[in-house]
Amino acid sequence: MSSTSLFRAPLYEILVKHADSAPGSLHVPGHQYGKALGKLSASVREDFARIMRMDVTELSVTDDLHHPEGAILEAQRLAADLYGAEETYFMVGGSTAGNLALLLSHCKRDGILITQRNVHKSILNGLALSGAHAVFAAPQIDRDSGLATLPSLEQLEEALIRYSEAEAVMLCNPNYYGMGASLKDYVELVHRYHKPLFVDEAHGAHYGLHPEFPTGALAAGADAVVQSAHKTLPALTMGAMLHVQGERIDRAKLRGALTMIQSSSPSYPIMASLDLARAACMEQGPSLFDQALEAAAYIRDCIASKLPWVSLLPLKPESQAYNQADPLRITLSDRTGTLSGYDWLKELEAYGWWAEMADSRHCVLLIGISCTRQEVNRIVETLIEISARYELDRKAPQAAADLSAGHWNWGELPLSGPIRLPTPAEGALQTEMVPLQEAEGRSCAEMITPYPPGIPILYPGECINNGIIAAIRELAEHGAKFQGAADPSLMHVKVYRH
Repeated sequence: MSSTSLFRAPLYEILVKHADSAPGSLHVPGHQYGKALGKLSASVREDFARIMRMDVTELSVTDDLHHPEGAILEAQRLAADLYGAEETYFMVGGSTAGNLALLLSHCKRDGILITQRNVHKSILNGLALSGAHAVFAAPQIDRDSGLATLPSLEQLEEALIRYSEAEAVMLCNPNYYGMGASLKDYVELVHRYHKPLFVDEAHGAHYGLHPEFPTGALAAGADAVVQSAHKTLPALTMGAMLHVQGERIDRAKLRGALTMIQSSSPSYPIMASLDLARAACMEQGPSLFDQALEAAAYIRDCIASKLPWVSLLPLKPESQAYNQADPLRITLSDRTGTLSGYDWLKELEAYGWWAEMADSRHCVLLIGISCTRQEVNRIVETLIEISARYELDRKAPQAAADLSAGHWNWGELPLSGPIRLPTPAEGALQTEMVPLQEAEGRSCAEMITPYPPGIPILYPGECINNGIIAAIRELAEHGAKFQGAADPSLMHVKVYRH
């Protein structure tokens, strides 16, 4: 490595140095730097041996995530420099770990958190574990796509006025489809009422790192921001970061919560991948993302010119529900109504392309930093072949349906009163299974979560209505995967006894 190189990855470098020293292992993990793989097949050794060389434990030279003083501390400080944070914490449990830690460290039992109804399940789990109450603000619904985004500033201020004792506000921005808003006005509003603003920015780890990307929540002034680096940066799955700034966060409590919920034996390869991802962003700057941006732009242009019956979410939205869009996400839908989002997903898989997610209308393609022109051309050819096979060019576009119904009418919800989510132990008491079609008016006793995107359609204690029943049926018919449901077929649902 050149001494003049901008590349500096202290945690990765110390792991390589240690592995190169041919260390003798008298410690965990049991694979002993991969040597134990000698008893397995050559293909297994080839797949795992190299990464296991750096899969170590807390040694004097490798530092300790829960009390960092060396390479991990330096790596976290470099990450904070990249994003403009005062402090950054590495997480090996995804953004889930950061969301849980924020709520457990800041929300008291029976306290109040103001948040939006379309939050990731980890936030609902954090509320259940902390014993805090949720006040749910309704998201805005984009008229053209029917997709839910942030609550309006007006409803958020109503919540802040009505529940002045609330301890914090937590928002999710951007959503899984790359739709979001500049948070400057939200930050100013929440701070005007002397509350901290937490942001689940799981899908925006790249925000602010290129002029064509939206501004990140940290730059907008949010007090704590959680990012899944593994989603859009070259980091291993479950690698995430939690950034904090300002005086509204008790950092000692936050570190204590992170210690409680993260493994006492964290993955060094995951942490090293966070260090490498950050180093790549610092060394290459915005140019790291140029290839992906060019690829995404080319695909959009081809769809617009060759597949006019395919609709895309706009990069420059004219919508009250959102004013920012992630240029690396291509969210497509069929104007003719022939193919659902799940149909697009399955058709793409048949050609060897595995999309990020789908719903009953949309399919999301996430363009990564390594996407080549050859791959781009194949993607476009695949979309053209699928369209031709279904003769989409011969079919008339359908009129817009009642899109909000497919998203459970969240936009019509009034501001909720304080809601306490039961713990798993409490949720198991006095329940019964009933046919889904007979569940109207009953109180749900399980968290039912289409995944992705991981936003619960029902949480324990929520009243089941006909709109939700219809949405569950539609999702199940399209083959959606549900987490948390006692009956995976969703023919029955668990409810509390009367």
